[in-house]
Amino acid sequence: GVQQRQPIDLPTVRIPVGQVYVIPERCKGCKFCIEFCPETVLAESDGINAKGYHFPVVAGGKEGACVNCGFCRLVCPEFAIFTEEL
Repeated sequence: GVQQRQPIDLPTVRIPVGQVYVIPERCKGCKFCIEFCPETVLAESDGINAKGYHFPVVAGGKEGACVNCGFCRLVCPEFAIFTEEL
């Protein structure tokens, strides 16, 4: 396989880990957070909120993949999602 390039100082760099928080009742199902997440952390849930929308959840196997970049918070028109660094 093709080997990916890595920074020389990789062992000394601390990669941030974020925790995603969703406020399901605010979500209107635009999926911006899912589309714009650079680490593909989010997926559409099977559940629906009171408005009938499928809100985002952390995708299976992606529990530790959030880097707390904040894109989801920035693109959400309903302020229904945010992250915090762990």
